[in-house]
Amino acid sequence: MSDLYEKDFHAWANEQAALLRAGRLSNADILNIAEEIESMGRSERNQLTNRLAVLMAHLLKWQFQPNLRGNSWRLTIREQRRRIGRVMAQNPSLTDKLPTILADAYGDALLAAERETGLPDSTFPGTCPWPFEQVMDDGYWPGDITP
Repeated sequence: MSDLYEKDFHAWANEQAALLRAGRLSNADILNIAEEIESMGRSERNQLTNRLAVLMAHLLKWQFQPNLRGNSWRLTIREQRRRIGRVMAQNPSLTDKLPTILADAYGDALLAAERETGLPDSTFPGTCPWPFEQVMDDGYWPGDITP
């Protein structure tokens, strides 16, 4: 079983699905199936972290470079809020992990904001200045300037 898992994941996955549907659990590659299910959960968490990082980097740019605000930043902020909303709707158990996820994502957002703006890292707050609810609020735009 694990040989096919290593050589042809697609074939392995289809074979495992067929075994599970047929109720042949004793023939299934239980250890690798369990690993893949856990991996799917990590993938959802990583997607949320990445989308939050993109969103917060743009919120930082919006706040600290007001003269460069434009349609592209505005639309990226709106798009990421929508996509994050879908991730959360499909994975409500991530709500309990939001403080950690938000902190991780903000660290990534800081690096992106510094790289993309050319501003020193001391320009930006060292910890996330926004609660999740504010980050996700369609009416919230840092600097109190609604586009």
